[in-house]
Amino acid sequence: MSFRLGKHLTLSGIDYSGKSPEQVQHIFRQTLEGGMHGLCYSAYEEGQKPGDILTVEQIRRRMKIIAPYTKWVRSFSCIEGNELVPKVAREFGIKTLVGAWLGKDEDLNEQEIAGLIQLAKEGYVDIAAVGNEVLYRKDMSEEALLDYIHRVKNAIPEVPTGYVDAYYEFSACPRITEACDVILSNCYPFWEGCHIDYSLVYMKQMYQQAVQAANGKKVIITETGWPSQGKSFEGAEPSAENAMKYFINTQQWSRAEGIDIFYFSSFDESWKVGAEGDVGAYWGLWDMHQNLKF
Repeated sequence: MSFRLGKHLTLSGIDYSGKSPEQVQHIFRQTLEGGMHGLCYSAYEEGQKPGDILTVEQIRRRMKIIAPYTKWVRSFSCIEGNELVPKVAREFGIKTLVGAWLGKDEDLNEQEIAGLIQLAKEGYVDIAAVGNEVLYRKDMSEEALLDYIHRVKNAIPEVPTGYVDAYYEFSACPRITEACDVILSNCYPFWEGCHIDYSLVYMKQMYQQAVQAANGKKVIITETGWPSQGKSFEGAEPSAENAMKYFINTQQWSRAEGIDIFYFSSFDESWKVGAEGDVGAYWGLWDMHQNLKF
């Protein structure tokens, strides 16, 4: 069965009316095998959580699985073995968006910043991300975040540097936007209770809000995705079929418009259940045992 994807795109994505679950799965596989711009790297295997030390073997094992499908990977931390992710990515010829995880612990923040700068100086960082949703979580002030951003920019001026947060934070915090070389925007229609049928239109609106705030700077969608199971969130329903539809629509739209997207996420990670409810564990394209879910 062949399916010419571009012809079937509408404002809301592909028209799925009359298509069986098997046909949706076929389109998903076609889309996946067509390749992605970027993928968020899920480092923690079953029984692990942040704070556990990652090994180069486990990172390489997962990188080998995703390498045929993505040009970039995004990592979230530069300590506790996470600093190995961009190094292993280089082995597979994959580019890197490398993040320093910032929070309320200043000692850990200093380790993260030092790790990010070191990785960049060693040539493992294509884009540097200083913090992830720290303003959204209210983990630090704008002033403190600005200090970290400027420190990294001054240390590695040759590497494009930004900060990752929800799309609307770049409108709300113009000083942060001004400090960034590139705008790293998370866009989640699911977490705003959007029905799957309107999710692509809504994500386009999120992206455009970030573009307007960016004042001509490049905007990258650093996270977007849809869970395959768990409790519904208002009008947003997790399911395997909805997860496939969302992936297909975002990939087709981003290819057509030339928009860089890092899809969230590569593998299911069960430790996320506590932070996000039961849906937290089911955002991967692959399950926790490294099997493609769809």
